Amino acid sequence: MAHERVISSKMVFEGRVVNLRLDTMELDGQTFEREIVQHLGAVAMIPFDDQGNVILVRQYRAGAASELLELPAGSLEPGEDRVDCARRELQEEIGMIPDTLEKLGEFWVAASYTTELITIYIARGLKPSKLEADHDERIEVVTMPFEQALHMALANEIIDSKTLIGLMWAAHQRA
Repeated sequence: MAHERVISSKMVFEGRVVNLRLDTMELDGQTFEREIVQHLGAVAMIPFDDQGNVILVRQYRAGAASELLELPAGSLEPGEDRVDCARRELQEEIGMIPDTLEKLGEFWVAASYTTELITIYIARGLKPSKLEADHDERIEVVTMPFEQALHMALANEIIDSKTLIGLMWAAHQRA
């Protein structure tokens, strides 16, 4: 299979969360452009309490123009380790810190146009430990039996991609 080759890159936009890069590519003697959304990456966690319930968060998402029920998650800071990010985000979003984080896997959000890679962890042994939430987030913490969250995902009542993937991976692991 022939591989695309980057001929040049130009930064079009630099933002707080993402940058937009325009790459000129060459493939089989032809050139074309690709728009690439640069993102440092993110983590998402499936936090289980001592009773086996899963802790989710509900928050408004501008891209969806609605509130979504999701796994706690967040973007990496420059140079931040993924496990450190997971621990920080749990403290910011649900006010808990885990004893253990078990990596379930990683996935590209949309490999055709973004560099965002999300790592999903199961978090257990939660203990209260709160960090101040981001100033632009209003989060409702929602605790429910894991089976209820899984049913909601399968019924298309949970429609956030990282949450769907994480719940399915966790269900497979528990089987």
